[in-house]
Amino acid sequence: MPVDTPTATSNWSFPTAVRFGNGRIAGLGEMVRELGASRPLVVTDAGLKDLYPVQRTLEALKTSGLAPELYWNVKPNPTGGNVADGVAAFRAGDHDLVVAIGGGSALDAAKAIAFMAHQTIPMWDLEDIGDNWKRANTTGLVPVIAVPTTAGTGSELGRSSVITHETDKRKVIVFHPCMMPDIVIMDPELTVGLPANITAATGMDALSHALEALSAPSFHPMAEGIALNALRLIHKWLPIATHDGGNLEARGQMLIASGMGCVALQKGLGAIHALAHPLGALHDAHHGLLNAVLMPYVVTFNAPAIADKLQLLARVLDLPRKDADGVIDWIVALRSDLSIPEKLSGMGLKDVDINKVAQMSLLDPCAGGNPVKLDEENVRGILSAAS
Repeated sequence: MPVDTPTATSNWSFPTAVRFGNGRIAGLGEMVRELGASRPLVVTDAGLKDLYPVQRTLEALKTSGLAPELYWNVKPNPTGGNVADGVAAFRAGDHDLVVAIGGGSALDAAKAIAFMAHQTIPMWDLEDIGDNWKRANTTGLVPVIAVPTTAGTGSELGRSSVITHETDKRKVIVFHPCMMPDIVIMDPELTVGLPANITAATGMDALSHALEALSAPSFHPMAEGIALNALRLIHKWLPIATHDGGNLEARGQMLIASGMGCVALQKGLGAIHALAHPLGALHDAHHGLLNAVLMPYVVTFNAPAIADKLQLLARVLDLPRKDADGVIDWIVALRSDLSIPEKLSGMGLKDVDINKVAQMSLLDPCAGGNPVKLDEENVRGILSAAS
C-alpha cells in the first residue's frame, strides 16, 4: 500500500501543468506571462469574490504589475447566461487570459467563457454528444489558469463544463479537448477557510467521480488505477479535512484526490451523475451533496454487476468487510460522520417529480456509463429509495 508523503512544493503534468504547494498563488503573475498574456480576466462566483482566495489572487497579479479585472456573476449552478455575460466582459476588456478561481461552478463557467470567447457557434452546439466538439474553432484559443478553492469537481483538470440551459431546465455537458486549462495552481492555503459542510459535500463529489469511474464498464486501466488511488486518499483524508479544516496536509491531499478523480472520470460516469444533473437543474441543489445522498442507493443497485471491483476497493481501503456490502457500509458511515443527509428530503427536496427526473436522467450522457443498463423502471426505483 502506498504511503502518503508530506505536502511540499512540486510541479507535475498529466498532461496539464500543475503547480502544487502552500503559497503557490504568489507566482500567478509569472505564470500569466509564461503563457504570453498580460490582461487577465479573473472569473469567480458572488460568494467568493470578497473572500481571501480571490483577494489574494488579485493581489498576486497586481504585485506582478498586471491590472486584472474581475467577473463574479457565476451562480452555484452556472447558466448559459453567466457564460454569455462573461464572454461579453472578456471582449469588452480586451483580455487575453482567464484566471478561473473557485469551486467547480466558477471553474466550469470560466473554462466555458475562455473557450467561447472567439467562437461563432452557440455553446449548446458543443454538447458532449457524438462528435459535436469537432464543430469548434480552435484557432486563437484563450489560455486558462485554474485555481481550485474546493477539493471536489476536479474541473481544473477537466475537458468539459457543466452548464445549466435555462430554457430547457437541464444541465448540459459542454465538451472539447482544448477546454483543459493550461496551468493549475493547487494551493492548499486557499482552501483552509472552506466551511466543513462544503468541504464534506465537495469531497463526496470527488469520491463519486472516482467510484463511478472505477465502476464504469469501459476499458481504461490507467484511469481505473488513478480512481483507486483517489478513493484511497479520500478515505484517509476527507474526514480529517472536514473536521480539522486548518490541516494543510489534509487539504493538500484532498486537492490531489479531487484532481485524480477528474482525470479518472474519462473512463465513464453513471447513474449517480445521470440523476444528480436533472435534480440539480430542476431544484438548483448542490451537485456534490446530491451525489453524496444518491451514492449508496446507486451502488446497491449496481453491486451485482461490479462485485469484483467493490471487493478490490474494499481490500485497497482495508475495510472490515472485503465485499460490496463493506463498501456500502463505508459510504453510509462516511456520510453520517460528515453530517450528510440520508435522503433527498433531508436536503429539502420533498417535491421531486420522480417520473420527470427519471426521463431526464436517461437522456443524460452519463447514463450510458452505468454498469447496469438504466431504464425508467429501475431509475424510478433508485429515486424512490433515495427520496
